Amino acid sequence: MMGKPSEPSITQINVEELAQRLSSGDPIQLVDVREPQEVAIAYIDGFVNLPLSEFPDWADQVNTRLDPHAETLVLCHHGIRSAQMCQWLVVQGFTNVKNIMGGIDAYSTLVDSSIPQY
Repeated sequence: MMGKPSEPSITQINVEELAQRLSSGDPIQLVDVREPQEVAIAYIDGFVNLPLSEFPDWADQVNTRLDPHAETLVLCHHGIRSAQMCQWLVVQGFTNVKNIMGGIDAYSTLVDSSIPQY
């Protein structure tokens, strides 16, 4: 899952926008690419965990596990791994992918301080 020079640009949203989207009740697809031990420390309800380290285990199932046409928001710790995942999803044909800038770390700081930081 390495980047190439012709990577598509990825739409970014901030954590405040994520909070609004979560409270809106609108249908959105939520993907968390952090490791299981990270999710055990801090998580946001509703996210499907697809750890990047387990990419070979789930990559060929992504189009059956996720809807390529649904709005898809991708989360990690700070926003780097999620950006990589967003780029890969776009290459796979996903049409509405957004990276959550700052990741769960920013969400904990700016939106919900009850989520532990690590």
